[in-house]
Amino acid sequence: MKELVIGDVKLKNPLVLAPMAGVTDMPFRMLCKEQGVGLICMEMVSAKAVLYKNKNTETLLTTAPEERPVSLQLFGSDPAIVSRIAAEIEERPFDILDINMGCPVPKVVNNGEGSALMKNPALIRELVSQTVRAVKKPVTVKIRKGFDDAHVNAVEIAKIIEDCGAAAIAVHGRTREQYYSGKADWDIIRQVKEAVSIPVIGNGDADTPKKVKQMLEQTGCDGVMIGRGAQGNPWIFSQTLHYLETGELPAPPSKEEVRQTMLRHARMQLEFKGTYTGIREMRKHVAWYTAGFPHSARLRGLINEIETYEELEKLLERL
Repeated sequence: MKELVIGDVKLKNPLVLAPMAGVTDMPFRMLCKEQGVGLICMEMVSAKAVLYKNKNTETLLTTAPEERPVSLQLFGSDPAIVSRIAAEIEERPFDILDINMGCPVPKVVNNGEGSALMKNPALIRELVSQTVRAVKKPVTVKIRKGFDDAHVNAVEIAKIIEDCGAAAIAVHGRTREQYYSGKADWDIIRQVKEAVSIPVIGNGDADTPKKVKQMLEQTGCDGVMIGRGAQGNPWIFSQTLHYLETGELPAPPSKEEVRQTMLRHARMQLEFKGTYTGIREMRKHVAWYTAGFPHSARLRGLINEIETYEELEKLLERL
């Protein structure tokens, strides 16, 4: 299995946990790390929110030493603010700084941030070059295929990003207009890989070990970013590594292992975020963990009513 090197950061393997708002908080990242993921990406953080000392950003910026190497992702559209905040937070314990140009959420896009940047190559040049100059840590950028089907410009944007001194590029094979629907276009990942010399990380529909291998083979990409495939399934990383090394698919975790992992995840959430927030955030995770289980639809209904760890434990005894 090829080693992935981003700037001066060497990863043990080419598997990357995608940054997902509301998902890749520290408890979930720790579970993925235990399953062998090569690089962990944190939830995206607003550069403006850090600038204005928003109290919620401190939780988003928190890392644990054992989860490194870690990529911290900023989003914003003002080169002066993003580069300034990048410099201000650089001493924090993360290894790679990523700039988000892929988020499709309307409130981000309507601000000219996230995937809206794909419409403005000149601004991308300023944003990336100023940020690269502001920090010593490797800077990477996450982009999409384009803003919509009429403006597929990932190759052009990737060349600009490389030209500005970025250390790697992640490419999601969907346009902003697609959000997460339809099929990811892996061919655009291949085109970007052929157009630049820095590492390219493929993203989109790589949600099983077999698909990860297919993406690596079809696109020639240097790494694969796994997002929704890891929701409720941190085991995807150990299973994929095993498959890439041996060609064999390991057995899925037993129902008891899933149950114990959910309870451990919940304990970590409660410790990290307190009972009120922790339990509420666990509801979606439990729905993901138990998808496909017998009576999972009924369980998902009941999970939204629980308020304490003890109630969760009791509910999961029925699995």
